Amino acid sequence: MEKLSELKHGLEEAWHSVAEGWRHVRERAAGALTRFTPSSKTSPPPATTGEVQIPSTSWALLAGDVFEDEERVVVRLEVPGMEKHDLEIEVRSDVLVVRGEKRYEHESSEGRYRIRQCAYGSFHRAIPLPVAVLSEKARARYTNGVLRIELPKAEHVKGRRIEIRTD
Repeated sequence: MEKLSELKHGLEEAWHSVAEGWRHVRERAAGALTRFTPSSKTSPPPATTGEVQIPSTSWALLAGDVFEDEERVVVRLEVPGMEKHDLEIEVRSDVLVVRGEKRYEHESSEGRYRIRQCAYGSFHRAIPLPVAVLSEKARARYTNGVLRIELPKAEHVKGRRIEIRTD
């Protein structure tokens, strides 16, 4: 009976460990998980015999960072395998919206894929901005698969030191 109790305790500990790890993955990836809507021109061909493929390739992680200093908010978003003309950027109120379309490029040589995990199609990612920004003064740059958007803060959100005078 003691062995059964030890086994039960070990399984409970393992389950809690897996559950905690999954919770951390969900929390960290929640904003980065992005749905790709495939179309006939962006979808890869169906899997072939012997090819290993994650069943749903219509979801992918578009990892990003949001950095803020006194003057600006900087958003970096990893969108590899695209060209700058495949991307659109828009600021709506307090949200940065990035849209794009990742097209499938077929290998020209003979053979077959063994693993295919990349998502293809159109997507949009909404990133909440921590403060009001001047969207008309925003700048964007796309280099080595990383989209960097610099958004100057609106004047009314900048802090101002107030000097105290004596009378």
